[in-house]
Amino acid sequence: MTLVHAAPAASVPLVPPPALRPRLRGATAEVVLIGRSLRHSLRDGESLLMAVLLPVMLMLMFTWVFGGAIDPSGGYVDYVVPGIILTCAGFGASSTAAYVASDMRNGIIDRFRTMPLRASAVLTGHVVASLLRNLIATAIVVGVGVLVGFRPDATVLEWVATTAVIALYILAITYLFAAIGLASGSPEAASGYGFILLFLPYLSSAFVPVASMPDWLQPVARHQPITPVVETLRGLLMGTPFDSEPWTALAWCAGILVVAVTWGAWTFRRKAGRR
Repeated sequence: MTLVHAAPAASVPLVPPPALRPRLRGATAEVVLIGRSLRHSLRDGESLLMAVLLPVMLMLMFTWVFGGAIDPSGGYVDYVVPGIILTCAGFGASSTAAYVASDMRNGIIDRFRTMPLRASAVLTGHVVASLLRNLIATAIVVGVGVLVGFRPDATVLEWVATTAVIALYILAITYLFAAIGLASGSPEAASGYGFILLFLPYLSSAFVPVASMPDWLQPVARHQPITPVVETLRGLLMGTPFDSEPWTALAWCAGILVVAVTWGAWTFRRKAGRR
């Protein structure tokens, strides 16, 4: 019998697996995505323009058309401007829902998942960019209000407190709109769902006192987030008396923020993980 000896197999050098790219340190990813969202906002000039023009048109309409009937003394502009500020913030923040829903649908999230960045950075970019946009829009609305007769008597510290309250409110509702955008199936649906929230100022003390509303509507107007926030702004800007409204406003904003961040993070992990 002939024995056949097999030649020893050639040794194959082991190739080490590619090293994982480290996550970006600090807030690098957030800063990059904030810049991305701001550039998108500048390119979408129509939405940015409407977020400012629509509240200004509402203020002019309520001041010049309805103001004389509501307050013949001519002081209605001082009453309505704080409500217009919150309305402006709502219109500006609502576009975040469509932007987030568009990102979820066009595949950019898949590309982000291959990069060494935190998943929360995507939402943070949208939210912070919206906060900056809306603070600028709010300043424009206040400036127009001064031109048509708005005369606040707030001190420097009261202006700082007013800006902080407005920023907290914008932050809370923007995160809420971002979560709505994540949960929606399309940008169109996100805009539709978010539009419902834009009616809240009209069911509050933003435009008329709660006491002037029907009895069955007054509890709804009192126990919703817009009324304590707008009364806090009036107290800070115009010196009107308020009791526990600032604490109620802070509680509402903090509660909305916690719920929106939790809901948004859970929805993002669930939807992005299925892609």
